[in-house]
Amino acid sequence: MALQHEAITPHRSVQSALRVLETVARHGTGVTAARIARDTGLPLDRLTPLLRMLTSEGYVEQLTDDGTPGAYVTGETLSRLGSTRDHAEALREKLQRTLDGLRDSIGAAVYISRYVDGEVRVTDFAAGPRTPAVNEWVDFRSSAHASAVGKSLLTQLDVNGRRDHLSRHKMARLTSRTITNERVLLNRLASQPATVPVLDLQEYAVGTVCAAVPITAGSAVGCLALSLPVEHAHRLRAAADTLNRGAAPVLLSLAI
Repeated sequence: MALQHEAITPHRSVQSALRVLETVARHGTGVTAARIARDTGLPLDRLTPLLRMLTSEGYVEQLTDDGTPGAYVTGETLSRLGSTRDHAEALREKLQRTLDGLRDSIGAAVYISRYVDGEVRVTDFAAGPRTPAVNEWVDFRSSAHASAVGKSLLTQLDVNGRRDHLSRHKMARLTSRTITNERVLLNRLASQPATVPVLDLQEYAVGTVCAAVPITAGSAVGCLALSLPVEHAHRLRAAADTLNRGAAPVLLSLAI
């Protein structure tokens, strides 16, 4: 299944969004989109969706003048995250709200996973009665070769990092679709485009399909993933597209 995506990655979008937030914060009484474009060097066709996302997430607000949309100012979310006393709690709440919203817009359980101290860890997730989480029947730490989460994290390591991980975790056959040949897997990982979600088509568990996209910030390796029952596999393409677009707000929550 081929998935095509624009070259602007979540990481690049977040870098641009942070530049926009810095500009808005410098202008305490408000700043127009045209001035933001001049100050940041972002063309309006890229700035407009960024402002829409930042407004939706509560990082900025748009003032009105007699009912006409006007200048932008910092929003409540940014103000609360900027509070040293409430920062940790506000960050957790904001990240969970973002994940919950992404879960509802996709119609699938979503996960944040990170590669910490040489191991795969699922750190946050949003699931529900209609969007059940995947059954972790084999520990994700030992199944990176099969899961979308694991493969997405491994693609962000260098070749030596990938080989080191695989040397510590045997590539067991979990389903008939699981890749167990190290050379084949390493070739797949090396050829994975950064802007295309990594897929798991029943490689980790029979009855489940998954997709994952990188959300690396600095030296921290992470990914955003979703899972669907195999009977909803026909939705995987659209779900992966939405996941890719929704990665920027999630990464922004982690970056601020």
